[in-house]
Amino acid sequence: MSSTLIVELDMKEFCQVTEIPAAYVIEIVEHGILEPQGQKPDDWLFDAHALAVAKRALKLQRDLDLEWQGVAVALDLLDEVELLRAENRMLKQRLGRFLLE
Repeated sequence: MSSTLIVELDMKEFCQVTEIPAAYVIEIVEHGILEPQGQKPDDWLFDAHALAVAKRALKLQRDLDLEWQGVAVALDLLDEVELLRAENRMLKQRLGRFLLE
């Protein structure tokens, strides 16, 4: 039997766990980097994926001294690179099977 743990954090909990000030979280959401459930900051709920994205975004912002708009672009490009690498691996596997036949 397997069980899946679903993590949902409100704004206060999210800020505590990520160590990101609420003002930054609001900016990150405004730039489309995070997409919480809920209409306004007091109602927002964040999942485990949002935790990972927020930490990655903050690291990019701090390490590269980027504005949040630049962070959004960088994250989109990094996601695209990951997708292309996965597709490349799959195509290499297919090609390998084809060449062995």
